[in-house]
Amino acid sequence: MVFSPPSPLPDTLTSLVDHHLAQWHAAAAQTGAGQPEALGADFAAELRHVLAGSDFVAEQLRRDPAMAWRLVSGDLLWRSLASAEMGEMLESALQGADSEDALGQMLRRFRQEQQVRIIWRDLTRRADTAETVRDLSDMADHCIDAAYQWLYADSCLTQGTPVNEAGEAQHMVVLGMGKLGARELNLSSDIDLIFAYPEAGETRGGRRSLSNQEFFIRVGQRLIKALDAITVEGFVFRVDMRLRPYGDSGALVFSFDALEQYYQSQGRDWERYAMIKARVVAGDQAAGAELLAMLKPFVYRRYLDFAAIEALRSLKLMIQREVQRKGLQDNVKLGSGGIREIEFIGQAFQLIHGGRERALQQRPILAVLDVLAANGYLPEEAVAELKTAYLFLRDAEHALQAIDDRQTQMLPTDDQGRARVAYVLGYPDWSSLRGVLDAHRDCVARHFAGVIADPDEDLDEEPGWHTEWIPVWEGADPEQAIEQLRSGGFKQPEEAWRKIGGLLNSGRVKAMQRLGRERLDVFVPRLLGMASEQDDPDLALERVMPLVEAVARRSAYLLLLTENPGALRELLVLCSASPWIAEQITRYPVVLDELLNAGRLYRPPETEELVDELRQQLMRIPEDDLEQQMEVLRYFKRAHVLRVAASEIAGTLPLMKVSDYLTWIAEAILQQVLQLAWREMTARHGKPKRADGSDCEMDFLILGYGKVGGIELGHGSDLDLVFIHDGDGQAETDGPRPIDGSRFFTRLGQRIIHMLNAQTTSGALYEVDMRLRPSGESGLLVRSLASFARYQREEAWTWEHQALVRARALAGCKRLSHKFHVLRAEVLGRQRDEAALRVEVAGMRQKMRDNLGTKATAAGFDPSAFTEQALFDLKQDAGGIVDIEFMVQYAVLAWSCQHPELLRYTDNIRILDGLRDAGLVSGEDVQRLQEAYKAYRAAAHRLALQKQPGKVSGDQFHDFRRAVMALWQQWPPDQARQ
Repeated sequence: MVFSPPSPLPDTLTSLVDHHLAQWHAAAAQTGAGQPEALGADFAAELRHVLAGSDFVAEQLRRDPAMAWRLVSGDLLWRSLASAEMGEMLESALQGADSEDALGQMLRRFRQEQQVRIIWRDLTRRADTAETVRDLSDMADHCIDAAYQWLYADSCLTQGTPVNEAGEAQHMVVLGMGKLGARELNLSSDIDLIFAYPEAGETRGGRRSLSNQEFFIRVGQRLIKALDAITVEGFVFRVDMRLRPYGDSGALVFSFDALEQYYQSQGRDWERYAMIKARVVAGDQAAGAELLAMLKPFVYRRYLDFAAIEALRSLKLMIQREVQRKGLQDNVKLGSGGIREIEFIGQAFQLIHGGRERALQQRPILAVLDVLAANGYLPEEAVAELKTAYLFLRDAEHALQAIDDRQTQMLPTDDQGRARVAYVLGYPDWSSLRGVLDAHRDCVARHFAGVIADPDEDLDEEPGWHTEWIPVWEGADPEQAIEQLRSGGFKQPEEAWRKIGGLLNSGRVKAMQRLGRERLDVFVPRLLGMASEQDDPDLALERVMPLVEAVARRSAYLLLLTENPGALRELLVLCSASPWIAEQITRYPVVLDELLNAGRLYRPPETEELVDELRQQLMRIPEDDLEQQMEVLRYFKRAHVLRVAASEIAGTLPLMKVSDYLTWIAEAILQQVLQLAWREMTARHGKPKRADGSDCEMDFLILGYGKVGGIELGHGSDLDLVFIHDGDGQAETDGPRPIDGSRFFTRLGQRIIHMLNAQTTSGALYEVDMRLRPSGESGLLVRSLASFARYQREEAWTWEHQALVRARALAGCKRLSHKFHVLRAEVLGRQRDEAALRVEVAGMRQKMRDNLGTKATAAGFDPSAFTEQALFDLKQDAGGIVDIEFMVQYAVLAWSCQHPELLRYTDNIRILDGLRDAGLVSGEDVQRLQEAYKAYRAAAHRLALQKQPGKVSGDQFHDFRRAVMALWQQWPPDQARQ
C-alpha cells in the first residue's frame, strides 16, 4: 500500500522538497548508484514526506546516494530492527577496522545510516515513539561497546592487560546515565557516561606496567574521542562525562570502592536523582551489575525517604526559576510543562518511595508513571494525561531534531520551520499544532506544581494555621501556654503542658542533631494545632506523644507527617480511637507510610490481591536475601493489619470481614514462609523422597486450628498450627548434605516456626502454638500423613476431634490438602454414641469453666454474674463464646455421619447454617446463637483495640447469655430433631 501522509504537503514546502529530490537524483546519477524509480512507489511517496521534515536525511542521501538502495534492499525502512540484529550489523561494518582512524570512520558511517533509518521510520510513523527511542538507545549501546572492546584489545597489545591482585583480567564498566540509561534517547541526544573498573591492580604483559586506573583512563580518553570527535564523517555521539564524581575536576575513571565511598560519604541529592537512570551500557556487564547493587542503597533508602523532599523542592524551585530567567517558554523539554517536568514528577516519587516500593526501582518514565497509578500515588486520570503529554512532547522533540540532526528543543520562529514541524506531526498548520501543544503543557505544569508542594498549601485552613502554637513549643510563659491549651479545647491543659515539657526536656530530644531538632520544631506546632481539632484533644496528644519521642532520632518520620498533613490527621484520629493502634504505630513507625493514602488505608484488599501483592513484593528481592524477605513479610503484616483496624474503627468493615481479612493476611504470609523455608532447606539438603522413590514437590501441609482454622482471627491472635508431610521418612534427600526424610521435615517445621516467631526490631510475624498436634508438646513436631491418620483414628481424645472440626489446610501441597480433608471427613463423620459424647463434651467444658472461668461468679452461673459489679468473660463464662463453640462441635461429631454437609466448613457461623438447613436445629435457635456469637466477638474485637481483656460488665448481654445457657442445658435440642 502506497504511503499517504497524514496531511497534504503545504505549498510552502514544495519547493524545498523538490530541491532536495533534485540534488539526490543528480548525486545518484553522478555516482551511478541506480535509477530512483527502481526503489518503488512506497519509497518515492515516503521520501517526499521525509525530506519535508529532515534536511539531515537529504544531506546524507546526497553525500551517499547508494544508501537508499542499501536501506531498501535490506528491507530496513519497512520493518523493526531487533537489538541483536543491529549489533550484528555493526560487527559486520567494523570487520575491516585495522586502525583507530578506521574504527572512527566506520562507526560514523554506521551511525549516519542508522540515523537516516530511524528518522525515516519516525517521521512516517512506521515506528512509534517507544521504538524510536529504543532504536536510538540500542544504537548507542552497540556503538559504545564495540568501540570499547576494540580499544581495550588494542590497548592490551601495547600496554598489557589490567589484572587484580588474583591475576584476573579486569574490564571497564561503562554506565549510561539520563536518557541513555533509561533507553529513552532522543534523535540528537548527548550521552552521559560514567567509567568505572572493579579493582585496583596493574597491567601485565606490556612494555611497562601501568596502574589499572591509568590504563582505563587512557582507554576512556580514546573511547570518548572515538565517539565524540567531529570529523568529515560527522560524529557518533556527543559524550558528556560531567555526572561522574567531582565533575570535570574528578578522575575520568574510578574503582568500584572509590565510587561507593564517594556516593556514601559525599554523594549529593542531585546525584541520587541522576543515578536512578544508571544502566550498564558497555564493558563488563556482570561486574556492572555488582556495581549497581553496591550503589542501590545510595539511590533508594530502605524506608520512605521524605528527607529527599527538601532537596527535591529546591531542585523544583531551581527548575521554575530557570524557566523564568532563561526565556525557555518555547522549549518543549526545559520550558514550563515540558518533558523535564514529567520526568521530575516520576523521579520525585522514585526517590521518596522507591526504597519501599520496589516496583518504582526502574528507569523508563512511562513504566514509572504506570506504577504510580497502579499503587495509588497519583490518580489514574493524572497519569493518563501525563503519559499522553509525554509521548506528544517526545514526538515534537523528534520533529525538531530531525530537521538538522541538531540538539534542540526550541520551537521554530520562522514560517518554514513551523510549517515543517506541523506537517510531520500531522497538523494542517502551526496554530492547530500550537493549540494542542499548549494544552498538553498547561496540563503538565498543573501536575508539576502539585508535586511536593508546601504542605500548608494543601490545607483548607488559612496559611499559617499552626503558627499560633509555635510559642507553646518554643518557650512561652507556662501560664500563657496553659491558657492557650485551654482555649484550644484541652480539658486538662496543665497535664498537656506537662507532656509537652516532658518531651522538650527528654534525653532523646536534647541529644538530637541540628537537622532533627529543626524538623521537630516545625512538626510539634502542627501536631498541637491538629490535636486541638480532635473531639478529645487531651486523649489525642496522650496517645501520639510516645510516638513522637520514639521517632525523635529518626526525624524522617517527623518530616513525613509534616509534609503530609492528611497523614497526621489520620494518625490522630486512629490513635484517639484505639490505644492498640497507637501502640502498634509507636513500636513499628515504619507503618506510618500507610497513612499517606487514605483511600487505600480504608480499603483492605481481597484475598487474591493480598496473595498477589505479597508475591510481587518478594519477587523483587534476590532469592538469597532472606533478611530482606523477612522484613517484607513483617511490614506486609503490620501494614495490612493496620488497614484492617482502621477500617474496623471507621465502620467500613463489619466483624465477619475483619476476621476474614486477618485470616487471609496470615494465610498469605504462611504460604510465602513455607516457600522460603522449603527453598532454603532443599538448597542445603536437596529434595526428600516419596514412598515410590520420586522427588517430593513440597509434600508438606500447614494446618490451621482454632481461630485461624475457623477463619475467626482477632487482633493479636496467635496461630494454632499442625504440620504434616507425605514423604518417605527413611529415604535420604538428594542434595549436597543429605539427611533422612523425617529429619528434613522436622527441620523444615522448625525453620517455619523460627521465621514466624523470631523477634527483630520489626517484631515477630506471629506467635505460634503447636500444642494441638498429636500427643501435644510431647509429640513429634511434624508427622507423616499416615501417622497423623493413625493417631486420629486410634488414639485421639474427643477434645482433639472437637479441635479437628475447625482444622483446615492453610498452605502447602494441594494433593496433600485433599488427602487431609478426606481423612478429616472420615474421622469426624464416623458413628458415635451420642450419650457418651455428650458426657465427654460436657465434662471438658466443665474443666475449662473451673480453670478459666470467672471465679467470683462461678464461671457465670452465680446470680451475681448478671450485676453491674461483676465481670462477664466473653469467652469462658457460661453463655459465652466457648459454650457456642462446644455446642457446634458436638453437633458435628454427633450428626455428620448422617449429614456430611456439616463438614464442608470450619467456621461456626456457616456450620450453624448447615444445622438449620439440615433440620437439626430450629432456625430461631440458630439465629439466636449466631447473633450472640457475633455480638460477643464484636465486643472482643473492640476490647482488643482498646487493649482491654475480653471481659465486660456483668449487666451486659443478659438476653444472649441466658439464651445460650438455656440451649446448652437442652443440647441437643430434641424438639428440632423430631
